[in-house]
Amino acid sequence: MKKIFPAIFILISLSLVGLIFFQFLWLQSAKEVKEKELRGNVIRATAEAASRLVQDNSMIPVPKRSDNLFPPERMPREFIRPSVIQRYSKDEISDIIRRSLKNNYLNDLHFEFAITDVSFSGDEISSKDFYKYFNDSANNIRQFIQLVAPSGSMFENLSREEYLVVIVPNEKTVVLREITWFIVGAILFTLIITTAFYLTIKTILKQKKISEIKNDFINNMTHEFKTPLATISLAVDALKNDKVMTDKEKVNYFTGVIKEENKRMNKQVETILQAALLDRQSAVLNFRKSHAHDLIKVALNNISLQVEDKNGKLITDLSATHDCILADEVHFINLINNLLENAVKYSNENPQIKLSTFNTDKTIKIKIEDNGIGMSKETVSRIFEKFYRAHTGNIHNVKGFGLGLAYVKTMVEAHNGSIKVESVLNKGSIFLLTIPLA
Repeated sequence: MKKIFPAIFILISLSLVGLIFFQFLWLQSAKEVKEKELRGNVIRATAEAASRLVQDNSMIPVPKRSDNLFPPERMPREFIRPSVIQRYSKDEISDIIRRSLKNNYLNDLHFEFAITDVSFSGDEISSKDFYKYFNDSANNIRQFIQLVAPSGSMFENLSREEYLVVIVPNEKTVVLREITWFIVGAILFTLIITTAFYLTIKTILKQKKISEIKNDFINNMTHEFKTPLATISLAVDALKNDKVMTDKEKVNYFTGVIKEENKRMNKQVETILQAALLDRQSAVLNFRKSHAHDLIKVALNNISLQVEDKNGKLITDLSATHDCILADEVHFINLINNLLENAVKYSNENPQIKLSTFNTDKTIKIKIEDNGIGMSKETVSRIFEKFYRAHTGNIHNVKGFGLGLAYVKTMVEAHNGSIKVESVLNKGSIFLLTIPLA
């Protein structure tokens, strides 16, 4: 697992980076294609609009210039073709351009236009914001086309020189609007793949952690069973000795050792079975009204010999005036007992353990303080995880499966309560339980 995980991480990371890179190239290519397509459609639409604007064949009469051989009222007249500016209003020109744009797949495209001569000094028609966009050729599409009568017509050389100018503002914005769904899709699927990558790595790390926990659990379990089995084996061998068999006191001693070690093994098996039941959420609790102080005293009595054995001191301050709770007596005693046992186990010589109670609102608070080795912040954040065991530094006699505090938390929550912990390395720990009153 240690060797394959980095390879999986690198391969998935390279795949993700490669996918993002090629998506970027694809979007860039799509943008360029859309820009060319837009410009081509604008050119064709402008040409189409220009063609429509010069199709009118109407003529207007004007006096023919002469050398004053005739009086003005009898002066001959000639006919010329009117300019586009003379024949169309601004709105009509705008409608013609709009229809041409629609014919070239440019619906709802914002545009500005002008009809003017080549010098922009004569008569002209222009849209409201034409000159606002005219000078910004970098960001706008600007298309010029001369308005010339159809080739071969009688009006080909009779028109004044006019130009149609069409501007499409903000070319990049128009193109981006065209490829919006491509961008949204690319981002969406990139996020989905990135999330899948994150979940995959998280799952692998979780499985790695579970594997490590499993190995630690097997090692701890082997040690926990190996020690009492070895002790029982030695006691049985001793009982076979003729001198021991005739000494009733020694027989009683060794049978007592066997019994105690057997009880110890049964307790460990029960702990594992309880953890299995809690995993399946099939543990059945028998709740009834009980006095918390009575149950605490049972747990204190169970732990007193262990405290005395380490030359320690057990201080109690049961100050709570109301202690009636709904509790499963067996499990409640067990959870208090677990916390007290931990206080003894994770301490040096002469442990000082204080258990106190007090009331707040409609709850009873149970505080267990010790002067043990304490815990780091990382340990405090993980102590309620199943199978997790705190590092004990120079203390090597701490035994267990890492199930005790996970059991405690589960049982406290089963009693509708909560548990908090505060700890400082080399100074001790404080566990605070909050249990609602009945």
